[in-house]
Amino acid sequence: MRAKIFRNGEIVNIKGSNEVVTIIKSHYVENMKRYSYVVNKYPSTFFFEEELMKHEK
Repeated sequence: MRAKIFRNGEIVNIKGSNEVVTIIKSHYVENMKRYSYVVNKYPSTFFFEEELMKHEK
């Protein structure tokens, strides 16, 4: 298992829209060998690591 890129409670941007969101939950997807993340604005959707980026303050 790899290390998470983002942690719960971290503020990030969605790459496609540059929208600022907060990560509320993360889960390691074993068969895809990467993490999925649930964010506060879209709790019924998940994003993979490559769809998010660190938020620049």
